[in-house]
Amino acid sequence: MANKEEKHIYDVIIIGGGPAGYTAALYACRSGLDTLLLEKESIGGQVARTSQIDNYPGVDCGIDGFSLGVKMQKQAEQFGAVTIMEEVTKVHLTKEIKEIITKQNHYFTKSVIIATGATPKHLDLPNEKELIGKGVHYCASCDGMFYKDKTVVVVGGGNTALTDALLLSRLAKQVFLVHRRDTLRAAKVYQEQMTNTENIRFIPKHVVSELLPRENGLDVILKSVSGNELMPIACDGLFVSIGHYPATDLFRGAVDLEDSGYIKANESTCTNLPGVFAAGDVRTKPMRQIVTATADGAVAALHAENYVADFGAKSNRG
Repeated sequence: MANKEEKHIYDVIIIGGGPAGYTAALYACRSGLDTLLLEKESIGGQVARTSQIDNYPGVDCGIDGFSLGVKMQKQAEQFGAVTIMEEVTKVHLTKEIKEIITKQNHYFTKSVIIATGATPKHLDLPNEKELIGKGVHYCASCDGMFYKDKTVVVVGGGNTALTDALLLSRLAKQVFLVHRRDTLRAAKVYQEQMTNTENIRFIPKHVVSELLPRENGLDVILKSVSGNELMPIACDGLFVSIGHYPATDLFRGAVDLEDSGYIKANESTCTNLPGVFAAGDVRTKPMRQIVTATADGAVAALHAENYVADFGAKSNRG
């Protein structure tokens, strides 16, 4: 592998092996760039944990996230992308030749695409992880269709929670919106829509204290924040909409971040540093879906290609 003595310089190194990362790798390789992708955990990234995907065009309905990730990996590697399963521990991004350090190696590159994604915040209940995809969900636009004419609970009080509740109200028979406070943080326009939606019931000043699976459903046990009163809700599914953790700790102090931790990068995917791009859920964006992540990957690869071309032109002039 690459080390300081060899100092092989890639055209682009992509950090993260999810849909954004592998789309970037595919487009970068098809543009003739020497491309390395580093993934620390699992091919597919967060999507690998999804049991069923029905909203990504062109793939068989019901494909699981891991299988989709493997398909993306194979396609990118057919065009020359190299995948190495190593965790990046440190980055140096300000110089023309950027250094990416893992526990095993040092890598050098002209450009970097950050595609490390974001992780949904959980309720941290004892059996929550075991119920993911089996009644517990974190994306209404991904999984809402499974609850047509059923009863669901949405947890949260911000814009995401209300947009999820409104989306689900068009599919489900009944939607319960649970929030720990007595007022919502969401924009007034969403609150007004919720108030005018007959099948959404708002339950303030409660938290989810327990999840009890049952045959063909779930008992969500609510607890009052002002006392010990318990309120069970028999439902078919629970949607947790309390935000995400962007995987950006590695880049804190290296690139500009929003207060929320997301990388500051618009639809161009360009960051404040030349030759450094952010694609997918890791950047500031209004919608986090596989299809938007892949779009980001393609755009980031295009900008990386242009940057590397300019890099070569400057070197030739020098």
